[in-house]
Amino acid sequence: MRVISGIYKRRRFDVPHTFKARPTTDFAKENLFNVLNNYIDFEDGVTALDLFAGTGSISIELVSRGCDKVISVEKDPQHFSFINKIMKEVKTDKCFVLKGDVFKYIERCNEKFDFIFADPPYALERLAEIPDMIFKFDLLKEDGLFVLEHGKDLSFESHPNFIEHRYYGSVNFSFFRKEAKEEALTTAEEKTNE
Repeated sequence: MRVISGIYKRRRFDVPHTFKARPTTDFAKENLFNVLNNYIDFEDGVTALDLFAGTGSISIELVSRGCDKVISVEKDPQHFSFINKIMKEVKTDKCFVLKGDVFKYIERCNEKFDFIFADPPYALERLAEIPDMIFKFDLLKEDGLFVLEHGKDLSFESHPNFIEHRYYGSVNFSFFRKEAKEEALTTAEEKTNE
């Protein structure tokens, strides 16, 4: 597992072979962050949430690129320990690793984030519910961005907050945005005047 950019650029971490997690490939991760750079200035006090954090590949990338605070949620005890180990190794205090169920976390979370990333297991039964839950429980700040990694069999293009879809090999990313209130009102007014 390699850090692509930022203060820990080129750092490598050996993921144990026993892990069930399927980390986002370096190729997909690099392309994802190239797109994200058009949306987010990670060095501008950004708070991020990494759901189904797995090996911590996205969390460490977010910390490396200058995020002010990253919360990583991971249920598997081995993966949870591995992420903690990585963060201790790089001596950061910017990442908070929580061991627990993502759905319960979303329902109880009282924080809002500039950026949320979720990489659930592709076979997860409730995967398609995740975008609705992010917006129902109001986890994004205004103009905040949510990215969901998923398999090719799912499409979120009809979701009201969907903005774009990118794919790299078998890895698919759907992007969702929380509109700023003024923007949403203007759009509603335009529709009324049509």
